[in-house]
Amino acid sequence: MPRTSPPRKTPEQLRRARSLLAALKRRHPDAHCELHWTQPHELLVATILSAQSTDVGVNRATPALFAAFPTPAHYAAASPDAIAPFLRTLNFWRNKARAVHESMRAVHERFGGEVPRTMDALLTLRGVARKTANVVLGNAFGMNEGVVVDTHVGRLALRMGLSRHTDPGKVEQDLMALFPRKDWCLLSHLLIFHGRRACKARGGACASDALCQRFCSESAKPVRKKTAKPKRPSTSRAPRHQAATRQRPSRRSD
Repeated sequence: MPRTSPPRKTPEQLRRARSLLAALKRRHPDAHCELHWTQPHELLVATILSAQSTDVGVNRATPALFAAFPTPAHYAAASPDAIAPFLRTLNFWRNKARAVHESMRAVHERFGGEVPRTMDALLTLRGVARKTANVVLGNAFGMNEGVVVDTHVGRLALRMGLSRHTDPGKVEQDLMALFPRKDWCLLSHLLIFHGRRACKARGGACASDALCQRFCSESAKPVRKKTAKPKRPSTSRAPRHQAATRQRPSRRSD
């Protein structure tokens, strides 16, 4: 994403954003990164693996992976083929094995075994885009360099009038302009929690959820009720065994 100044927001937009942030904090006081990790390089690996995979699926794969490769040096000394068997349950596991191996080798060889703490340095690692870098910087080091925009954050930003865009880079710019920098990392967790628990892509509870009723455009949409399909009228047909025994009218021979 280009380094541009965040778009200016009106006082009313800023007040509404602060009100939403306060409501989200009250609603989801337990909001946090749901990937399991204990060391920064583990969070980096888990975030690389989370592309096109759920946090739950990643958390099932990483315990054995982290036990087999406890440091970046262990990944560097291995090969993608040695890492791959631990990732077979994840989408694109072969590509992810190569990304993990190359990124950890770079951490070991170029950064002395320490995960870099700058956006520019993180973006040089294979498998790391801005979203991944924001996850690592915000959660491992408490550095608010940006806002993580995943599918949940993008969906809620649109529904709640925080952005008119669908491009993650532009959505991030809008969120950075609306919310205090100290809350950028937490904001993504709050939106993700609400997106998973209430404001879902399908079958959400927006119409009945108090927070959505205040901020979400989906709450005004009528709830679609499933209508039972009309039953087809039954046609009376004679059973096959009866049809087989029917006698055709005999022809009279003259």
